[in-house]
Amino acid sequence: MPGLNNDAPRQGPQSSAAAPEVIAEIRSLHHRIDELHRLVEQRLSTEGDHAGQWLRAAAGVVRQRDPLPAWCRETEGELRWPVAVTTAVAIALQVAVPDKLVLVSPSWILPVAQAALLIVLVTANPRRINRESKAMRSLSLTLGALLTLANGWSVARLAIGITRGGMGETPSQLLVTGAVIWLTNVVVFGLWYWEFDRGGPVARALNTGNRYPDFQFPQMVSPPAMIPPDWEPAFLDYLYLAFTNASAFSPTDVMPMSRWAKVAMTVQSLISIVTVALVVSRAVNILPGG
Repeated sequence: MPGLNNDAPRQGPQSSAAAPEVIAEIRSLHHRIDELHRLVEQRLSTEGDHAGQWLRAAAGVVRQRDPLPAWCRETEGELRWPVAVTTAVAIALQVAVPDKLVLVSPSWILPVAQAALLIVLVTANPRRINRESKAMRSLSLTLGALLTLANGWSVARLAIGITRGGMGETPSQLLVTGAVIWLTNVVVFGLWYWEFDRGGPVARALNTGNRYPDFQFPQMVSPPAMIPPDWEPAFLDYLYLAFTNASAFSPTDVMPMSRWAKVAMTVQSLISIVTVALVVSRAVNILPGG
């Protein structure tokens, strides 16, 4: 008829007859999906966690899970000798401090006591630091406290002597004294960072401490392809942290995450600023012709 589009689809008797068959096939497919769902639920309830592996294997998508980084799992513990050698150097540096700046006279008493504590700690764990002991933990903290107390006293006496004009007869002597105190300060704070990050070296090795790190090292947030799978922070990493904080007066590549870490780094920066500023300014003033 005129006005009608001849290309329009027309429903014939064949399409009307096919509609019930299509509906029946869809209902059959739904029934099969429900049956498969029931079987999967039954398998999950009977096999538990193993069912997840079975499903992945049946789908052909089984793949090995990426291992946790070393700093997130139990490890064999770090070597003892780096921290032992560095602590021995800090103890030896105190011998070079002038007598007027030492806490206890004669000046050899505190270094001898500190050396005795270090020998006990090395004897208890001579190779790796991976054995938990409250006694050894207390001795280690006592050694750190003695180093901190002695160096803190030296810093205070140095600052008072410089401000009163009675410290440093020659620039070389003053610079050497300031460098000794500054280096000892680096070692002392490196020890404290190492001792308290996530509960200490033993807690980190056994993965029994706080799982949230107090310091964020670059390796913790770098792509896995850029770091060794067995990397974990060791004492030299904390010593580097203390050195950069003391020389830059602020965090560099390692960020403090907890409040105590931020306070400790702030205190270290202040001590470093005072030591460097006072020593350098006094040394310049007493230079020949200054």
